[in-house]
Amino acid sequence: MSQDMLDSCFQDWQEREALAEGMIPLIGQLYRKNNVVTSLYGRAMVNQSVIRILKDHRFVRQVEGTELSVRDTHPILEAMAGMDMGPAHVDIGKLAVKFKNEGGSDLEAFLRKELDTAVGKYQDNGEDGYKDVVLYGFGRIGRLLARILVEKAGGGNKLRLRAIVVRGGKEGDLQKRASLLRRDSVHGSFQGTISVDEEAKALIINGNYVQMIYANSPAEVDYTTYGINDAIVVDNTGMWRDETGLGQHLNCKGASRVLLTAPGKGDIKNIVHGINSDVIEEGDKILSAASCTTNAIVPVLKAIEDKYGIEHGHVETVHAFTNDQNLIDNFHKAKRRGRSAPLNMVITETGAASAAAKALPSLKGKLTGNAIRVPTPNVSMAILNLTLGKETSVEDVNDYLRDASLHSSIQKQIDFVQSPEVVSSDFVGNRHAGIVDGEATIVNGKQAVLYVWYDNEFGYSCQVVRILQQISNVHFQHFPAR
Repeated sequence: MSQDMLDSCFQDWQEREALAEGMIPLIGQLYRKNNVVTSLYGRAMVNQSVIRILKDHRFVRQVEGTELSVRDTHPILEAMAGMDMGPAHVDIGKLAVKFKNEGGSDLEAFLRKELDTAVGKYQDNGEDGYKDVVLYGFGRIGRLLARILVEKAGGGNKLRLRAIVVRGGKEGDLQKRASLLRRDSVHGSFQGTISVDEEAKALIINGNYVQMIYANSPAEVDYTTYGINDAIVVDNTGMWRDETGLGQHLNCKGASRVLLTAPGKGDIKNIVHGINSDVIEEGDKILSAASCTTNAIVPVLKAIEDKYGIEHGHVETVHAFTNDQNLIDNFHKAKRRGRSAPLNMVITETGAASAAAKALPSLKGKLTGNAIRVPTPNVSMAILNLTLGKETSVEDVNDYLRDASLHSSIQKQIDFVQSPEVVSSDFVGNRHAGIVDGEATIVNGKQAVLYVWYDNEFGYSCQVVRILQQISNVHFQHFPAR
């Protein structure tokens, strides 16, 4: 290779790097001022590094078969920054490809047409309209919910984390809680600052003042004493899963609704956001976000059911170990779970197959399920062994699910990857409910086997927040239109 070619390649890289650097303040301005969330073919752009932005542009080649450059998207951000936009989710990658495919010459006119219902709709509501959120419990899911809620508050998301309830604390408890939020062995360091107000028993997380409330039961809590009113209580403890137990929260002054981060029992609606979230009614005071596995499999099952039909099937979950298991062999009320989690694969039960039918009634009686806990701390896999209603092929199934992950109404629930090299740790932090591994798909006539990865902690927490947004009337327009 000639020296001129070497110099040209490096100069091109520097130019693209400079444009990506220039995109960051535009992305931030749109997010914090206008509550406009930008993405690039489903990849979030807010709070991303220069290199991540460049890598996500490269990803578009896998989807569209054509290169997308920051030279195409930077002008879109510049134009949007001057349009006085209202709250919206905008995929600038899809807009850039559409503009190129249409052979357009007037970018601003194109954007004003595409973003018509959001242009000029800027809202400055100040502190009005915020919904108070309380986390009851502060374990794995509670801490991730705190991270996500604080992150989204920066863009005027209208959900405000106001308090965290934990059992009576010993000396140094507040500092320990702050440290666990600040550092995580799986998800890495918290991106921001955390201060501790020992006197008031509070954490200040990226400027969000969060009261720490010590109580051994909901009966001990009066949220109004902390200025918290009409709050949604997110119960992360799993101690209560029926209406009687969870109803204790509704007896607390200042609480108005309860969301459980586990499968609910009895008549409690189990919600998989994006699938059956339309059944939520204003009068529903207690809701369940179902389980991480149910959230992972139901969107994929829904997509397959819609196109091919499902006669019957089996769901096998290969699940990361959890706090419910023992580090070393010890007594446990459940079968096999008393054996050392880091040293064994443990066969156990899962209610995901039956729970799937609650979200998708057409699957009632059609699925069986089982689970194997394995010695990894996070990211699980669901293997869907299905008999379809009609014959198909690997190529057709993969093309269909890839398209669903990019252009359907459930694109936030389904992701798609097709690489012979990916492993579980590659999906830590993925915000989708499940990720279809196209390389592993098997189809033989009506028999199909699908492998679905999922971050059983973070991906699930994102689904929980989507329910919180819905019941708090936090709605976004999506562009380009799906």
